[in-house]
Amino acid sequence: MDDNPMNIGIERRGTVLTAIWHVITILLGSGVLALAWSFAQLGWVAGPIVLVSMAALTYFTSALLADCYRYPDPVTGTVNPEYIDAVRCYLGPRNVFWCGFIQYASIWATLLGYTIT
Repeated sequence: MDDNPMNIGIERRGTVLTAIWHVITILLGSGVLALAWSFAQLGWVAGPIVLVSMAALTYFTSALLADCYRYPDPVTGTVNPEYIDAVRCYLGPRNVFWCGFIQYASIWATLLGYTIT
């Protein structure tokens, strides 16, 4: 750990292997099971287009979130261990409530979608 006060009490025990297993279980749990239904609903033309579009959007938003982990410099900047901390650094304290609300609403909507699936 570095001397950053944001790292006090945070112990990271994840490895590349645990990250890979998390991604595999997520893809098998929702993506593969819903893939046949998605293609049946959208067809063979729109299905792959939507699938590739959603993959690109997911990659883009993941890259943005990863870039927000340290502020303002990606190597020596302050660590933002939570989404709300990154919002506070980049957008200021006024926008914390609304960005947090939208993020948690998105998480609950995803939870509902996975539960239905």
